[in-house]
Amino acid sequence: MEAILLVGGQGTRLRPLTISTPKPLLPTAGVAFLAHQLARARAAGVDRIVFATSYRAEMFEAAFGTGAHGVDLAYVSEEEPLGTGGAIRNAARALTCGPDEPVLILNGDILSGHDVSAQVELHEKAAAAATLHLTRVDDPSRFGCVPTDPDGRVTAFLEKTPHPVTDQINAGCYVFRRSAIDTIPEDEVVSVERETFPSLISSGAMVMGYVETAYWLDVGTPQAFVQGSCDLVLGRIASAAMPGDPGESLALDGAIVSPGAVVRGGTTIGRGAEIEAGATVIGSVLQDGAFVAEGATVRDSVVGRGARVGPGAVLDGVILGDGALVGPGNELRDGLRLWPGIALPPTAVRFSTDA
Repeated sequence: MEAILLVGGQGTRLRPLTISTPKPLLPTAGVAFLAHQLARARAAGVDRIVFATSYRAEMFEAAFGTGAHGVDLAYVSEEEPLGTGGAIRNAARALTCGPDEPVLILNGDILSGHDVSAQVELHEKAAAAATLHLTRVDDPSRFGCVPTDPDGRVTAFLEKTPHPVTDQINAGCYVFRRSAIDTIPEDEVVSVERETFPSLISSGAMVMGYVETAYWLDVGTPQAFVQGSCDLVLGRIASAAMPGDPGESLALDGAIVSPGAVVRGGTTIGRGAEIEAGATVIGSVLQDGAFVAEGATVRDSVVGRGARVGPGAVLDGVILGDGALVGPGNELRDGLRLWPGIALPPTAVRFSTDA
């Protein structure tokens, strides 16, 4: 089976991490996020994937070459962004399967534990034009709302409606019949959510919903990105691409963690990163070469490549760009983002007065 992997977005919600690295290539539980998706696709029977690229397109082939995790890889780039539907249509020119074959569509920012093989099986059994993975959430108004009839057939596709009629949402993994992809206009900006799916439904085509409430997370925000990495390390979602066993932390080659440091909550310590004695790092991602000094506390945060956290500094829900420096005594919280190379002198930012 072939698949298309949508990885063209700029990842603006994750800046400054995505200034130099596309979101799907960010290190997540020790490897590029896409490595987890490639491993899952292979386990579901996918043997060839076409990457639909745009932003920093050259970095994907540099990272994965023509094959990884047992999957052959091809690359198709967009000169101008074409939307989700346009990207699928553009990438489809590199597919080799016949018109009636299933094609799996994966989004490059979704971490999911659902049964892809079961979704494909439903698609083929129903002879569907498309089959969507649907999951249930507490607040469906933030997502594409997808009602189905008692037989599982999709009856409407309501993109981010303020008054959802169901708690079922579009979970971002689709199976298309190849011929259905070919109905999407070429070289045009097309939204698969707002145009392709509604058009298929209105035409009477069979569009099915595969409902499964396994682990599912859109990792497009800093908070969700950190959560996804930590959940992988903790084993809350399994991945064959994990470079170690599940546990409270994952230390990569060359990482140095002092015996006097507290490190837990699914933290990843990147290659050559160091955590000194007396430091506390909980539920965070330390990229390669990061440094956390004695007495510092890092929680629910990302410390970029080569970034440094000084003695006694506190980071809580913070993103440090590559090479950033947080001097001693700083207290950074609540979604603050420090751009690459920026240096904060001692006690420059505080949220409390006990400096």
